[in-house]
Amino acid sequence: MTNKSHIVVDVDLVFKALADPTRRSLLDELFRQDGQTLGMLEERIEMTRFGVMKHLKVLEEAELVVTRRRGREKLHFLNPVPIRLVHDRWVSKYSEPWVAGLSEIKERLERTMEKVYEIYIHTTPEALWRAITDPEIRAKYNFGASVNSDWKVGSPMKMGVTGIGMELGEGEILEIDPPRRLVHTMQALWSDDVKAEGATRVSWDIVQVEDSCHLTVTHDQMREGANNEIYGGWPMILSGLKTWLETGELLTTPGSLMYA
Repeated sequence: MTNKSHIVVDVDLVFKALADPTRRSLLDELFRQDGQTLGMLEERIEMTRFGVMKHLKVLEEAELVVTRRRGREKLHFLNPVPIRLVHDRWVSKYSEPWVAGLSEIKERLERTMEKVYEIYIHTTPEALWRAITDPEIRAKYNFGASVNSDWKVGSPMKMGVTGIGMELGEGEILEIDPPRRLVHTMQALWSDDVKAEGATRVSWDIVQVEDSCHLTVTHDQMREGANNEIYGGWPMILSGLKTWLETGELLTTPGSLMYA
């Protein structure tokens, strides 16, 4: 067995390799799935094959990536030893438990969560798009809250109950492709607890299926364990949307009565 204390690591090469975000992304990919070919890595990194090869060469020089031949394929493997040796150089055995504990806390705080909701609605993409973006229609199934925007990329979006002057949320339009896709940020404002959660992201994707629409709402960029008030209302909202589009009637839910 090799004693790692006798292994010489070129610290300059390690730091140079880790300094580039693309090379860190390559290491992340190998951490996720070790033993990938150049072609597999190229598919996951938005860069030419030559560019990926150059970055892999730097990682190999730093011994952060090692390669093995398997038949005609050249497989790339993550080698964490140099990183560990750099860690050991400046972190003593006494401080390591504290460092590990702080790292775990940081990772837990930065971990994100997403919620995905799917529903089929007997309607057209155009009618569904209008129901999502028209303030008056939106208020019929969105707890009485209308959503206002000029629906252009970079524009603000405001959500609130006009009758009582209550602001419930705000955001920014990130993507828009009527009547297929809408993406916006969402900062909830109805209580101090939800304000503390910060901005999240909501994506609406519409796909026509025969005489119906398949609507997928993805609510992500939430911290793990986020306040469920932020995302807990989606089943009621989408059920109300489906009911109104298919029957013209309002669906009575606990949420619909909130600001009545």
